[in-house]
Amino acid sequence: MAETSKTPETSVAVRCRGLVKRYGSVVAVDHLDLEVRAGECFGLLGPNGAGKTTTVEVLQGLLPAEAGEVHVLGLSWDRNERELRERMGSQLQETKLGDKLTVRETVTLFRSFYRRGANVASVLEMVQLTEKRDAWVSRLSGGQRQRLAVACALVCEPDILFLDEPTTGLDPQARRQLWDVIERFRERGGTVVLTTHYMEEAERLCDRVAVIDHGRIIALGSPRELIASLGAEHVVEFALADGGAMDDATLRALPGVVRVAAENGKTRLTVARVHETVPALMRALGERATSLSELTTHHATLEDVFLSLTGRHLRDE
Repeated sequence: MAETSKTPETSVAVRCRGLVKRYGSVVAVDHLDLEVRAGECFGLLGPNGAGKTTTVEVLQGLLPAEAGEVHVLGLSWDRNERELRERMGSQLQETKLGDKLTVRETVTLFRSFYRRGANVASVLEMVQLTEKRDAWVSRLSGGQRQRLAVACALVCEPDILFLDEPTTGLDPQARRQLWDVIERFRERGGTVVLTTHYMEEAERLCDRVAVIDHGRIIALGSPRELIASLGAEHVVEFALADGGAMDDATLRALPGVVRVAAENGKTRLTVARVHETVPALMRALGERATSLSELTTHHATLEDVFLSLTGRHLRDE
C-alpha cells in the first residue's frame, strides 16, 4: 500500500532515500525509501533475513551504506554524529552487559556517556526494575535483561528510540511488560522505530508498518489498512481427510470468498462473511463425498498480509 503524500520536513524523524547495503554479493537492503513521522511508533515487519536489522543499523550509524541518503531528526551521520548520539537511544538485537555489575551500576555507567540525561532511579522505575536495582545482571531473567537494555537506551532521554527485535525469546508476560515501557515512552512524545517478526506486537504498538522482504518494502500503512487490503476480515483454513484438494473454481464460487491459496496440503480462504462461507463449504464437501481432517478460522492478521504478498510465513515455527 503506497503512500503518495509527502510529510512536512519538520514532522519527519527519519528519512532515507535509495538506501543500499550489500554483504559481498548479497543485497541486504535494496534501494529502500523510508519515512518515519515524529512521535509515531513505526514498525519494520518481516521474516529473519529480510533486511530489517541491517536497515536499522544503517539508520543508527552503525553500518555504512553503499548508496542512498539517511537523515535522522533532520541531521546526517557525516556532519552531526555527536548530536545524533546524544539524542538517540538504541537497543540492539543482542546487548552484552557486565554480569557482575548491578542493575543500578549498569544504568549509571550508560548515563555517564551523555552530557544530558535522566535520573537513574526514574529510568529504573519506568522499566519496572526498581526492586532489582542492587541485583547483579547475571541474576536477572530474560525479560528483566531486556528491560535493562531498554533502560540503558532511555537514560539519555532520547528523542528517538531504536528497538531491534526487543521481545524475541521472551514469555508472553515479559513481552507485555516491555510493551508497557515502549507505550510510556510514546506517551512522552518519543518516536520509536521497531523491528519485529511478531505480528501481534506490530498490531499492538505500531501506528504504521512497513512490510520488508528481500531488502525492499512491499507494503506500507497502518496495521488496520494493511489487513483491510486483503479485502476480507477472516481466514478459513482446512485440509481434506483424503489428502486431496477442491478445485479453485468451486471454492471461489462459495459466498464471501475473496481469495484462495493452497500450501502444504491445506487450503486457505480469505473470506468476508465467514458465517456464510463455512456452511457452504460443508455442503460442497458433502456433495464431493469427502470430509475434513482440519478446519480453523481466525480474524485476518499481518501474518495473513505477508502470506498473501509473498506466499511465505513471517515466522518459521
